Amino acid sequence: MARKRVVLTALIERIEVSVDQIDIRLRPSRLSALLDAAATPLQSATDDETEILPVPVRLRRAGREIRMVIDGTDPFAAKPDARLIKLLLRARRFNATLAQSEGIPFAVLAQREGVSRSYFTRLVRLSYLAPDITQALLDGRQPRDFTAEKLLEHSRLPLAWHDQRIALGFA
Repeated sequence: MARKRVVLTALIERIEVSVDQIDIRLRPSRLSALLDAAATPLQSATDDETEILPVPVRLRRAGREIRMVIDGTDPFAAKPDARLIKLLLRARRFNATLAQSEGIPFAVLAQREGVSRSYFTRLVRLSYLAPDITQALLDGRQPRDFTAEKLLEHSRLPLAWHDQRIALGFA
């Protein structure tokens, strides 16, 4: 850890954070020295020169906190969560069962599925997620801390898709 700190402090002069961008001020002459001690420094780089690496960011509300999100930095970050997908599929199946039930009470439908009436109802509600939220979950583009348990906790979501996006951290 100490070695990483030494390398980073040698390379980075300063990091400036603003609402829509992070500017990382690098020292190019020290970068070449770290990469290859025998290499000659960059032609015009002196030790006091810096280059700015701008990184666009955006602020996103996630519940009660606001997070700074850096998009597109990790092409392998999007990984579909199998538990979330299973939950969405089950919600759609429960909704289809309800639609085809022709007046059969929730309690009977839940019993047929082997779940409580409350769980059956919560899952049916999840079948009314905004299409873009559903697609994001299927693609693995959910917020980092978004889990199947968190989705179930929010089963009493508003019907308005815009409000769903805010409540679940997709806005």
